[in-house]
Amino acid sequence: MGIIENSSYRAPAGFSNPHLQTILPSLFRKVKGLPLPEKRCIELPDGDFLALDIYQNQNSGNSSKKAVIISHGLEGNSSRAYVLGMAKAFLRSGWHAIAWNFRGCAGMNRLPRFYHSGDTADLACVAKYATQELGYTSLCLTGFSMGGNITLKYAGEQGDALPAEIRALCAFSVPCHLESSAMRLSEVFGGLYVKRFLRMLKAKITEKEAAMPGTFDLSKLREIRNFKSFDDAFTAPLHGFISAEDYWHKSSSLHVLGQIKRPALLVNALDDPFLTPKCYPRTQAASHSYLHLELPCRGGHAGFLSFGRPDGLYWSETRAVNFAQDHISG
Repeated sequence: MGIIENSSYRAPAGFSNPHLQTILPSLFRKVKGLPLPEKRCIELPDGDFLALDIYQNQNSGNSSKKAVIISHGLEGNSSRAYVLGMAKAFLRSGWHAIAWNFRGCAGMNRLPRFYHSGDTADLACVAKYATQELGYTSLCLTGFSMGGNITLKYAGEQGDALPAEIRALCAFSVPCHLESSAMRLSEVFGGLYVKRFLRMLKAKITEKEAAMPGTFDLSKLREIRNFKSFDDAFTAPLHGFISAEDYWHKSSSLHVLGQIKRPALLVNALDDPFLTPKCYPRTQAASHSYLHLELPCRGGHAGFLSFGRPDGLYWSETRAVNFAQDHISG
């Protein structure tokens, strides 16, 4: 549908720095006013499971047939502030919300494999559960960072075959081109962000090896310094890819954006420290019948800080609700 250069987002005074935008919400934001979620586990065809947090709208009860499915980012989970904020925003607008955890992000999963940036099959299982088991007839898929890449890739892979109940998509801070984003992260702040992610990933590998001896060669952990070395040693072979480059190429949503056949909003801040020019698909969006590419000047990575609202919501959350409401009726 085109490129939205003149985004309505404006960073609060004194908070335009992209690293402040990225780090402050992650460390300090508290989302209040949410009902307790119903915890459910769904079984997967390969014998593994996914953990879901289901938020029921207290006012509409079971009458509402609309739900948002929220996909978190790398080493995130369903309790992260950006997930809770998005759930709260949709609940306030009469929707239900389903926040799901990638494999291994809500306790150890059963199989040696984990999750990865191109793994759309699990999201498909969540959407199927939402429609067939929970009875929702209108879904909006929303994702952040890796979750946004999975959301867009799923819709692009499916094209016209995407389940009819999925009416709209919203994705924020998406590394559409994984290879360049991985390289970029190794440079920013001397690789500080990468070191944080790798610390969590290494701990997960070590924990799983203790539970499933012989699954991993832990001696390789000493050589891990960046995403390429980690993905070459673990992600790629564990999930059927030849190399890190093969994994990145086959898992990048950039290559299937043209096949999306539902209204889709992609919001990538121009100052996002995780992204490169290849993560801003201007050419694809300019002639796309469904893709809206919004490019705020500020916002950092999954930031979009907002202050002073009585409901405590951030701009990205109200933006997603408004987009979904514009494209989904009933």
